[in-house]
Amino acid sequence: MQNCTQTSLKKYNSFGIDIISKKFFCANSKNELKEILEKIKDTPFILGEGTNILFKKEIERSIIKIGIKGIEIVDEDKDFIFVRVGAGENWDDLVNWAVNNDYGGLENLSLIPGSVGSAPVQNIGAYGVEISDSLTFCETISISNFHDFKFKNEDCKFSYRSSIFKEELKGHYVICYVNFRLTKKNHRINFSYRPLQEILSKNRIKTPTIKEISKFVKKIRKSKLPDPKKLGNCGSFFQNPVLSFDEFEELKKKDHSVPSYYMSDNRVKIPAAYLIEKCGLKGIKKGNVGTFKKHALIIVNYGNASGEEIFDFSTMIKDYVLRKFNILLKEEVNIINQ
Repeated sequence: MQNCTQTSLKKYNSFGIDIISKKFFCANSKNELKEILEKIKDTPFILGEGTNILFKKEIERSIIKIGIKGIEIVDEDKDFIFVRVGAGENWDDLVNWAVNNDYGGLENLSLIPGSVGSAPVQNIGAYGVEISDSLTFCETISISNFHDFKFKNEDCKFSYRSSIFKEELKGHYVICYVNFRLTKKNHRINFSYRPLQEILSKNRIKTPTIKEISKFVKKIRKSKLPDPKKLGNCGSFFQNPVLSFDEFEELKKKDHSVPSYYMSDNRVKIPAAYLIEKCGLKGIKKGNVGTFKKHALIIVNYGNASGEEIFDFSTMIKDYVLRKFNILLKEEVNIINQ
């Protein structure tokens, strides 16, 4: 267990916001985490790799960085392998481990930044796949009584970019381990999204392997997403709006060419980047903040922007989209106010 005071959080958040934490702890095991929870007197903020958060101002409460490591095969049968992964593992390291061992299910989620423990909170997803497709259960500790508690997949209440950990139980449990079921053979390869179909067609690949899916997903992401180590960002700042069919029909009256993806529950997902770009906001810069020149959905820190400055910029974007399309964008990034 590491206990630091007056710790700069600049290297602990991918926006590169330089604020000070007065009560900063690192937990490298479940026992250390319990010791910290018993020691502190407030409700802590749980930190992974800081790739999906925006600190608006200095944090008064305790911050606990989760550093629990380990990738362990706990069971297998002829079709599946069951894996237990520490919440402090890097997400892309886990995906690379699975792909290199020919275990299927995570390949479409290649190169998503962040930690394994943070991934279920957001129900991360990309190119037609979500973590909920492979996750079996999460091992957690209750912040209130320090007891162990297991959340099965159905308990997590996964939905588009959300879960029970992000909604009704936000701040109540700490994820320590995430368990997955991955395929050993007969992989269910998903290349339904147009960008993947196009790059596979260009390379004349009709039946891709999971290694090829991972390779091309990384290529696509690198071509349009900035490296947070070079340009502070949290990836997609807003969620893609999900509309009812009637709402989508109203939107088409304003814009006949709006891209759309029909979902299984008779709703329609619209690319937020398209809406932002149609408002003329792609690649703009205001002070130290702007939208990335290659992707309108990404807000970047061009200098020493404060959290407030980035938040105000995001609010401006929401206002533009609301006025033009009557759609209120919802943040994908977790805004930390206190």
